[in-house]
Amino acid sequence: MKTTSDFIKMKNAEKISMVTAYDYPSAKQAELAGVDMLLVGDSLGMVVLGYESTINVTMDDMIHHGKAVRRGAKNSFIVIDMPFMSYHLSDRDTLLNAARLIQETGANAVKLEGANDVFDKIRLLTNAGIPVMAHLGLTPQSVGVLGGYKVQGKSREDALELLENVKKCEEAGAFSVVLECIPMQLAREAAKAINIPTIGIGAGADTDGQVLVYHDMLTYGVDRVAKFVKQYTNIDEPIAQALINYVQEVKTGKFPEVKHSYTMNEGVLDGLYGGKR
Repeated sequence: MKTTSDFIKMKNAEKISMVTAYDYPSAKQAELAGVDMLLVGDSLGMVVLGYESTINVTMDDMIHHGKAVRRGAKNSFIVIDMPFMSYHLSDRDTLLNAARLIQETGANAVKLEGANDVFDKIRLLTNAGIPVMAHLGLTPQSVGVLGGYKVQGKSREDALELLENVKKCEEAGAFSVVLECIPMQLAREAAKAINIPTIGIGAGADTDGQVLVYHDMLTYGVDRVAKFVKQYTNIDEPIAQALINYVQEVKTGKFPEVKHSYTMNEGVLDGLYGGKR
């Protein structure tokens, strides 16, 4: 299993691959494919639980799915999101919630979105022995404040602020930083500004690694995806067709066939219902 030190060494040497996983089969598939790092993202609220945003996701949700991911990927480095308001109320709440996520799921690190007071939370958790991945740019938990899902850091002022913030994440002890939905030029400068790896999602090719949502990249149960998503396949269509075929075969009696059924020795049922069957 890779460690935080391994990821830091990979910066400027080898690109880091990361994908979200929310259950046993997706985690198992990602590990078999050789994905470097798995993210149990609170995006599960939308792609798995059907919520409108990540705001509704709870600690119990994250723990439930985190456990399943660990069972499916026993040898992978797993990062788990701290959900909405689980690290903003007090230091005590932050420590207790992060400890639960690590201890109950077996994850290797937690991810925190945002800047400002979040830097202190990163430092708090790191000092307590919990590795932290930071997350800047578009931060979905704050989408209401940001005014929607928009590209961040496009003005000079906003860009300079983000560059300062990535440095503060490193200074606070984060082992890596997710950069979401920012201009590729800004992401390039951010990667050069710090000694820890940057993981991009909608941030161009010059970050130290990339992360995509499992369901987006496979076109699995999603109606539309962001511009930055590459859809590597479309499993929705064959799944839908298979279900249609199943319904038709059940209705017409084509399924199940004898080969799908169990049998017993001749004569076992003789005498039942008053005669030989």
